[in-house]
Amino acid sequence: MSNEEAKTAVAESTNHPRFDFDFHGLALDTIFDDYKVMQSECPVSWSDRYGGFWTVTSYADVRAVEHDTDTFSVAPSMILPSFGTDRPLIPLDIDPPELVAYRQMLLPFFTSKQMDLLVPRTREIARELLDELDGQEVMNASRFARFVPTMVFGEYLGFPMQDAELFDRWVDDIVFARTEDESIARQAANDVYDYLRSLIKLRRHDPGPDVISSLLAVDHGGRKLDDEEMLDICYLLFVAGLETTAGTIRSSLWHLAQHPQDLAALAADPSQIPTATEEFLRALSPVQAMARTVKQDTEIAGVKMRAGERVVLAFGAANRDPEVFECPHDIRLDRPANPHTSFGVGAHRCLGSNLARREVNVALTEFISRFPKFELAEPSPWHGTGRLALRRPA
Repeated sequence: MSNEEAKTAVAESTNHPRFDFDFHGLALDTIFDDYKVMQSECPVSWSDRYGGFWTVTSYADVRAVEHDTDTFSVAPSMILPSFGTDRPLIPLDIDPPELVAYRQMLLPFFTSKQMDLLVPRTREIARELLDELDGQEVMNASRFARFVPTMVFGEYLGFPMQDAELFDRWVDDIVFARTEDESIARQAANDVYDYLRSLIKLRRHDPGPDVISSLLAVDHGGRKLDDEEMLDICYLLFVAGLETTAGTIRSSLWHLAQHPQDLAALAADPSQIPTATEEFLRALSPVQAMARTVKQDTEIAGVKMRAGERVVLAFGAANRDPEVFECPHDIRLDRPANPHTSFGVGAHRCLGSNLARREVNVALTEFISRFPKFELAEPSPWHGTGRLALRRPA
């Protein structure tokens, strides 16, 4: 929505400010303009979308809600609307104290040291994908952005890579179709669960050197994980691990294609890429918002909330809070301090952040090394996984 339309959507009542906020689909085209209006006019506001929810936009309030697990629950799901299923995504949709045991069980698979071991294979996969783009007048960089995390994380988990195209189609239907046609997302989710059931059964009888096989053998409070727990854990890893990192790689390339000075700086000094990655994560957050549910009547920034109401934490807005970030709407690849919220904070901080950073760093390093100059070949939005057509200048 335009700034003027947004301003008229703000209710006069300071006790119940309204803003027709959406954070999916085409709404992402103008979401950064919406954040400016919301933070200045109604930092906490109500939207009737998706059953109704409060939106929290300030950095301080987003962090406070994430840390306050006594007042705010992740149930029934952090994902709004859901990823095509009413089942809990473990550990994403589990509150403390039950959450702690699940996270302690999963953390060893995602430590910095463990993720460092995946860097050589990540580089190898990136180079193989770049070989496919060599010689093309117009390159579809989205395929590169998608298949780096799909192949790296998929192999690590134990997914058969001959089904990689199928995985990406399912993720698209689950993540991007759910706001337009829920039946498509639910069918894709059912297909993924059926696939995972077969894969888990196979790994029980024929384990391999992968995460799924290891999870089947791990001790969880003196017992093994049952099939339903395995399904919910693997479903979350499947969707979250394949989509969000792909979005970050794509949006980073999208920015660089339109800012030759930034591209030239990274091509001249690749050691800047990790710092640039943090800025891309901040300014073009792959997850713009996640939800909580109010457990008991409370108040945020003077706005009263009742038990049972949903609250959306706008990470993308928090990452552009002028109280925290200087010139927050500028992308500065050398931004020295970058405490962004893109991986969340507190008890539910993203388990895969160590891997995501390495995948993005390697993907950008290899892409820029192979193609130190490129530009958009056709208009493209910053978000999503649609075609990103790039060409090298003549």
